[in-house]
Amino acid sequence: MTRPSVHLWRLLKWGRTLARHGALTGIERDPLTPPRVRRLVRLARFGARVPRQPRYADAFQAIGPAAIKLGQSLATRPDLVGEVAAHDLLRLQDALPPAPFEQIRDSIETALGKPIEALFQSIDPDPVGAASIAQVHKAVTTDGRTVAVKVLRPGIEDDFAEALETYEWAAAQAESLGGEIARLRPRLVIATFRQWTMRELDLRREAASASELAEAMAAEPGYHIPTIDWQRTARRVMTLEWLDGIKLSKRDALIEAGHDPAILAARLVRAFLRQAIAEGFFHADLHQGNLFALPNGDLAAIDFGIMGRINRQARMWLAEILYGLLTGNYRRVAEIHFEAGYVPAHHNVDEFTTALRAVGEPIRGLPVKDVSIGQMLDGLFAITRDFDMQTQPHLLLLQKTMVMVEGVAQSLDPDINMWDVSGPFVKEWLRTELGPEAMVADRLIQDFRTLRNLPDLIRRIEAQYPKPGAAPPPPPLREVEVIRIGGGWRYAVVAALAAGAGAAAMAVFG
Repeated sequence: MTRPSVHLWRLLKWGRTLARHGALTGIERDPLTPPRVRRLVRLARFGARVPRQPRYADAFQAIGPAAIKLGQSLATRPDLVGEVAAHDLLRLQDALPPAPFEQIRDSIETALGKPIEALFQSIDPDPVGAASIAQVHKAVTTDGRTVAVKVLRPGIEDDFAEALETYEWAAAQAESLGGEIARLRPRLVIATFRQWTMRELDLRREAASASELAEAMAAEPGYHIPTIDWQRTARRVMTLEWLDGIKLSKRDALIEAGHDPAILAARLVRAFLRQAIAEGFFHADLHQGNLFALPNGDLAAIDFGIMGRINRQARMWLAEILYGLLTGNYRRVAEIHFEAGYVPAHHNVDEFTTALRAVGEPIRGLPVKDVSIGQMLDGLFAITRDFDMQTQPHLLLLQKTMVMVEGVAQSLDPDINMWDVSGPFVKEWLRTELGPEAMVADRLIQDFRTLRNLPDLIRRIEAQYPKPGAAPPPPPLREVEVIRIGGGWRYAVVAALAAGAGAAAMAVFG
């Protein structure tokens, strides 16, 4: 186990880099920052030339791959790092110089257990993309298919393991201070980050996510997930179908190729809503670089390292919240927050309703094309502190992705009406899930599960009340405090107890 002094040294070294970019200024000035944390920040910036305008993304980029991923995670937490920092972290470029191809070649052959010539007719030594965790090469398989080969960077697992250990240690120290930091649950933030990272460091899991999402989206027309080549996929290597498309970031090229940006924008929003609300399993990294328009007009997604999952009950709550804010039913939205346990029961539902109205009414007063889902969600998170709402990592990931999807959609179609696109979908899904047919179906399923558990329940009752004539159960043992004695005293006490027991036996039976 790593010693605390090592964790402190790493934190001071990273803190020094953050300080040089002005990224610790907000923490130092925040009146809610515990004094011990503030002193550590001052130590980290001692003697550094701090810029007036903090450059959060540049700071995380300078620290390295694990910090880049952590920064992308913190971009979803404006409640934790502040609105300014979260917005700046969104520009983190997940790109680094590529590793030498000889190392990549060795990784492929070691992972797949074959010479590279037995797997591919050709493979381009220059990567088409090099990110903090992996890089991608274009190749042609031995059976003539064009594919993308994603390979983990050499040594990346050790780098992340070291950083994660220190992140967890630091989060535990911060949470132990109590107060506002404890409410924000930093340990849970890092635990969620670890889950994301472990998925990205095992390319088999990313491949499985792509396969699962493809099955879930089979009924959604015009949305394509690349096919996985499982015979050329392992923990450190993933091979998948090559996509010849145009990135959604290149709007002029899309129009020149005959694509309608408005159709692509609406298709993206609907596809995301189906994933998040109908399926409960969504692509959580839908930035422009991961989205393509294919020659046939389909929308395609890549990079399935960060995925979100929401259970059915949470999806129903979420859909009701969105629809309630859309229709101005603030009372129902407040009740859902209490039913879901997002707001502690000691708060007043009427007061929370009023707070929600303060968020929703300014948005409802805008022209529909100017209504922003991101603005609405930011307003919701702004009231969490007043009502002691603990953070919900799955909802924060969803919020970040919704804002990202909205941004991509608006870059394609500045006049897109997010409510017109999302409202009918949410309304229809709620009617399906909360209508009388759904209630009957849910009751039948619940009753069937109860009946299925009856035999096991009867067996447990029989175990508690055995048949007449069966041996009685042994009497419960009394709790006895154990005396912990070390060294030679242990033997002396045992000898004394044995001698006493022997003397008592002789007195009784002698």
